[in-house]
Amino acid sequence: MKKTVIIGGVAGGASCAARLRRLDETAQIVLLERGEYISYANCGLPYHVGNVIPQRESLMLQTPQAMKKKFNIDVRVKNEVVAIDRQKKLVQVKKVESGELYEETYDTLVIATGSSPMRPPIPGIESERIQTLWTVRDADRIRAMVSDQNSKTAAVIGGGFIGLEMAENLHRAGLRVSLIEASPQVMAPLDAEMAALLHENIRQHGVDLHLGDAVASLQENETDVTVTLNSGKQVKVDFVVLAIGVRPNSQLAKQAGLELNEKGGIRVDEFLRTTDPSIYAVGDAIEVEDFIFKDRTMVPLAGPANKQGRIAADNIAGGRETYDGTQGTSVAKVFDLAVASTGANEKTLIKRGLVKGNDYESILITQNAHAGYYPNALPLTLKLLFAKDGSRIFGAQIVGFDGVDKRIDTLAVAIRLGASVGALKELELAYAPPFSSAKDPVNMAGFTAENVLRGLMAFSHWDLTQESADAVLLDVREDAELAAFSIPAAVHIPLGELRQRIAELDNTKEIIILCGIGVRAYNAARILMQNGFDNVKVYPGGSRFYQSTHC
Repeated sequence: MKKTVIIGGVAGGASCAARLRRLDETAQIVLLERGEYISYANCGLPYHVGNVIPQRESLMLQTPQAMKKKFNIDVRVKNEVVAIDRQKKLVQVKKVESGELYEETYDTLVIATGSSPMRPPIPGIESERIQTLWTVRDADRIRAMVSDQNSKTAAVIGGGFIGLEMAENLHRAGLRVSLIEASPQVMAPLDAEMAALLHENIRQHGVDLHLGDAVASLQENETDVTVTLNSGKQVKVDFVVLAIGVRPNSQLAKQAGLELNEKGGIRVDEFLRTTDPSIYAVGDAIEVEDFIFKDRTMVPLAGPANKQGRIAADNIAGGRETYDGTQGTSVAKVFDLAVASTGANEKTLIKRGLVKGNDYESILITQNAHAGYYPNALPLTLKLLFAKDGSRIFGAQIVGFDGVDKRIDTLAVAIRLGASVGALKELELAYAPPFSSAKDPVNMAGFTAENVLRGLMAFSHWDLTQESADAVLLDVREDAELAAFSIPAAVHIPLGELRQRIAELDNTKEIIILCGIGVRAYNAARILMQNGFDNVKVYPGGSRFYQSTHC
């Protein structure tokens, strides 16, 4: 009878244990977890704080008793592994409540120790008014600060997934929220122009957004906390939630002599084995292959961790399953917007030395999530990055009110299966007016990309200051649309009048065309390009996108 010891529960460890039992009824499986819970929905914690998920028990996915009854797994919570002896193939375990030490032998060991929130050495950070959100107990403490202490204000430091979800849910709980981010934008997987849509929405909901301004110090006062930023600005709040990022819990692996990368990630092969063939590792603590560029990276996401746990179990049971990389597909709710991404962003392409126009192209379109004539048709903005020859898709980002998740999933599948950008226009996707349009936004991304690759159109930069100072901005919207929003420097010629008034334009100048969402601008570009205009571009996303990024 082979014995497998798993260190850590939640996503990777618990999924590994359950899968291993399904594959091998005779295996001895021991799961050791230093915390109180072996499997809980940590992604749901912000929503418990905001009372969207009011019952704490709803977050508990498995209990030790259920794991024993369903899977015959020996689950021991509040049992912390403090050392690994690779030569003797045993772990030293401490019972958290009593401090008692004991040893547990293994044939195969699985490290699923996850990650922990970072607490950088900022002066004052050890105050009890400075919280992180990572466990159920963390959520309990923050909920108590909101309700029992009658807090009115809070600051969230960090604009990633947890930071944005916390800002929304604290706002929902009735607090005045300040969101502080050291970089110039929230949500690092997005490019700047897509993040601008979130900035607008966050501010519209009354959150005080501080960008490009890191925290210099934190000072606990008698009844509140003073957050001092590098700029000298001060924000006074009742409490602070840190959401700066995570670090891998790899100390055990390091002490055992397993190989780590420079960020502390445990190095594993394609079978998820560490440098010791008897030890596997999964989840946030490991280094993985970047699916797009095939080099090494770290991506702490629940979906990949669950898959890795399953693969490790298969291999422990004698299989030869491989983990073929993480592409970082993710989605988040930010107030009434959804934001999603998959694969590489443009910042990454540039950092890798790729040059737009030579190595890659990008498009940005605005489309309704479903048929415009069906009620409540709301727009989504989609950015697609692809190889200059159209042979592969590098990544995609979407921000919108509805239908964002299914479009990013479609694009994620296309990337995973190696589809060319041309394949997007060929996809046959479900259509009915409440759900989509006959030309789904994913199809439209394919059509638009094809037009760019064939030279039928070109996009301007989203930030018009990056274009030629002599460029002419041509607005082809109707007169009534200008009453709601207009650009003073633009030349206005409605699309229906363009052929008759084409002589009003100078064909020696760069012409950048703008309309509501981009369709009329493309039609105008085709008219001009076939009438002697050689330098014509379409402004991406239309006038609404311009407002969000420039006003």
